[in-house]
Amino acid sequence: MARRAAELRAAGRDVIDLTLGEPDFAPPAHVGEAAVEAALRPLGYTPSNGIPALREAALAAIARDRGLLYGGDEIAVGCGAKQVIFNAFMATLTKGDEVIIPTPYWASYPDMVRLVGASPVFIHCPAGTGFRLSPDDLAAAITPRTRWIIINAPGNPSGVDYDGEHLHALAEVLRRHPHVMAMSDEIYAHIRYADEAYASLAMVAPDLRSRILIVDGVSKAYAMTGWRVGWGFGPADLIARISAIQGQNCTQTATLSQIAAVAALTGPQQVLAERKAIYRARRDSGVALLSRSDHLQTITPAGAFYLFPALKRGLDDVAVADRLLEAGVATVPGSAFGAPGHLRLSFATELGTLDEGCRRIVAALGASL
Repeated sequence: MARRAAELRAAGRDVIDLTLGEPDFAPPAHVGEAAVEAALRPLGYTPSNGIPALREAALAAIARDRGLLYGGDEIAVGCGAKQVIFNAFMATLTKGDEVIIPTPYWASYPDMVRLVGASPVFIHCPAGTGFRLSPDDLAAAITPRTRWIIINAPGNPSGVDYDGEHLHALAEVLRRHPHVMAMSDEIYAHIRYADEAYASLAMVAPDLRSRILIVDGVSKAYAMTGWRVGWGFGPADLIARISAIQGQNCTQTATLSQIAAVAALTGPQQVLAERKAIYRARRDSGVALLSRSDHLQTITPAGAFYLFPALKRGLDDVAVADRLLEAGVATVPGSAFGAPGHLRLSFATELGTLDEGCRRIVAALGASL
């Protein structure tokens, strides 16, 4: 959809693009300054699991932000959180293994599972439950072949978040199945709108620590998507396997990017709260505008920067997205995330542009349905 929107704009059409899941901010100024300074020095290879300064900064950050303490052999650095996830699957999965993926899901999860020969197992998490995975559904989906359960919170595309009570209930299921590991994708942990402190599975279930891989990075919180720096915290044996794979498939994350990530983690952090307030204002405005449509049901997301309204009356999301594109606004069909009947709109865009896009959506749906 982003490509089609770009083609229409190149042809002179007025199209608002609400498809891309990346911040519209620049990285914090001190990040760019650190990168420029480093670029003027000789930069060589680094260890495959990251320069010591980055590992130390990431370890300090998770202790500061989530109260979790990990050792130097319990962190693996990769070219973005995405590569860490893929390396973890490659290190642990084989043909016949299963990975439980709640839907709606980030579109890359199933393909990464399939690429290493394993099978995704989907659990439908409807809007009526806040898109949260229920403990009963999790228990019913686990088989002797299950190797991982993925928890992405706040989640893409739904903005789902989990409180400590819900995570406790999921942890109780996992305790009954010691062969299952949990991947906690926390890349949006700094972009959530509740007043309560963030809850991570590793925080509420420390006894499961040896079976949890936390994935994080600088892409979303620090607006550094193209810098490609992420990491995973987990048991030392798994981290060693992930790092070994990293060393053979791309050697290391770019040295310059690692230095910039150190600056992001160790520099002033107030930018996170400032930008979250901007995202919140955009979220609230978008929800208010979309709620004017009789054809949409929009849940206010708890985190991330996406709106994920449901189409009423059984409307086809792909057909509606095509219709909206012709009306001058690009969205992503929910089918891409395992949730047909929804649309995803990114509000990582300037408020006036977002509002105009939402108004076009409401007008187009009202005129054509």
